[in-house]
Amino acid sequence: MHAEHPYDRLTPDRVIDAVESAGFHCDARLLALNSYENRVYQVGIEDATPIIAKFYRPGRWSDEQIQEEHSFSLELQDAEISVVAPMVDAQGTSLHQFEGFRFALFPRRGGHPPELDNMDSLLVLGRTLGRIHGVGAASRFQHRPTLAIDDMLTRNREFLLAEGFIPRDLVPAYSSLTLDLLERVRAIYGQVGSKDLIRVHGDCHIGNILWRDDCAHFVDLDDCCMAPAIQDLWMCLSGERHERQLQLAELVEGYNEFFDFEPRQLRWIESLRTLRVINYAAWLARRWSDPAFPRSFTWFNTERYWANHILELREQMSALDEEPLVLL
Repeated sequence: MHAEHPYDRLTPDRVIDAVESAGFHCDARLLALNSYENRVYQVGIEDATPIIAKFYRPGRWSDEQIQEEHSFSLELQDAEISVVAPMVDAQGTSLHQFEGFRFALFPRRGGHPPELDNMDSLLVLGRTLGRIHGVGAASRFQHRPTLAIDDMLTRNREFLLAEGFIPRDLVPAYSSLTLDLLERVRAIYGQVGSKDLIRVHGDCHIGNILWRDDCAHFVDLDDCCMAPAIQDLWMCLSGERHERQLQLAELVEGYNEFFDFEPRQLRWIESLRTLRVINYAAWLARRWSDPAFPRSFTWFNTERYWANHILELREQMSALDEEPLVLL
């Protein structure tokens, strides 16, 4: 049997009791949603639309960091930007506590992932991201993290090696390759200065965008941080180079209607992708003691997984040496 994990205590009854402690009357309908870092549920409310309850992973963020996430979401909402912000009660509270768990409540929103091969969709995404960054550049986070090489590459690399996740016969290849990547990323992403850092969503993959009525609704600002604007744009690009060039042109055309894009940031895309690839593997490893992870990510932590991971990192080394995308 596995050691007790904090989320083992988050039973259906406790979820309902927590939501009712915030002043809602639940009808006992409970649906677990697809979330692993936190625990997220759709909760039925008597004679009303269901709401979403998000229980923050214990020990990950401080109260101040979560409050900054909420404040940023609410600031964007006040600017009439399509984000799903936390609900605020009559006392102005958005972060609640119940029996050792911190949680927030959100309105339920429907939608589907955007079609990133649709140029009209990319234009709308660009406009929305331009508006988000216009608000994000107006002030700075005081408690949220800054996207940094040491956090996403150096410490993750050291963790994976020290904790024995990399199979022994692959350690030499992984160790030398990640050192080379660290040197290359530092040479490129080290050009980022404090003036380049703004408040961004931070995790702008299509799973965090709900498309409805020709509008992009952004959800889950759990990874919002200080970072260059390109962090929120590059994940909207996919396919071969010529396809990414066309997508970028449409995205930036919409973006520039509300916020000025700096073409020099295109040089950082593959560095950011490299950081994300390494961070994702380390995230799975750091969460492996959570029983939900071995059940859901059965392919992780096998020799085949790590061999493919090293292959992907080699491809990233080649990508770092390519000429960056340009604006058409």
